[in-house]
Amino acid sequence: MSTKSHSIVMFRRNFAHITRNPTSVFNAVLMPIVILLMFVYMFGDAFDVGVDYIDYATPGLILLAVCYGLSGVAVSVSSDMTKGIVNRFKVMDVSRGAVLTGHVVASVLTNLIAIAALIGVAFLIGFNPSASLLEWLGVVGMVVLLGLATGWFTVALGMAAKSVETAGMAAVPLVMLPFFSSAIVPAEMMGQGLRQFAEYQPFTPIIETLRGLLNGAASSGDAIAAVAWCVGIGLVGYLWASLTFNKRA
Repeated sequence: MSTKSHSIVMFRRNFAHITRNPTSVFNAVLMPIVILLMFVYMFGDAFDVGVDYIDYATPGLILLAVCYGLSGVAVSVSSDMTKGIVNRFKVMDVSRGAVLTGHVVASVLTNLIAIAALIGVAFLIGFNPSASLLEWLGVVGMVVLLGLATGWFTVALGMAAKSVETAGMAAVPLVMLPFFSSAIVPAEMMGQGLRQFAEYQPFTPIIETLRGLLNGAASSGDAIAAVAWCVGIGLVGYLWASLTFNKRA
């Protein structure tokens, strides 16, 4: 079999594992919807963001939906390493690259399903974007690029972890980082120190790019910064994962 065929087999295996794990499904698909409903109905009236809060919050929660499934990816990768499953694949002459790529592609597909569900619920409760078809395609492209970047970085975290428990904890900072960005409230509404952190951390330009695309007013500066961050994070994750895999597998 070719590397492409091996990757497809590994993707199907990993995606099946995700769908059979209720905790993974809840974290990846349902939890972002719960957070959306919580912020819109419990806290939305407390934030004066200049537009309907559902329109402001949905782009940030799209990014949050990507991040919420990352712990499961790290745990799955670490489990394959610590339980000797990767060594079995080696005996079966499965492509090394396919083992890692399968995890990443399964993660991206899970992200797309979670985001589709999130946007569907957002529309039901009043989300009203003004994006054109081309801008919606830009949103999809940004989400896929973000999913690939965070997927490779999380695979690297899972590869480097010494145990499954450590792998799950290693992804927690990535899950928490969106809360310290412009996802929930504008950075300028935050206090000193936190505002600067929110403005210059990687997720804020990604969120602002999604927000701009959905509102029909994307900023080229935010878009360039968002793409640069995604490419940088993905490249670091890919190289780190590959080096760790070659050492440990």
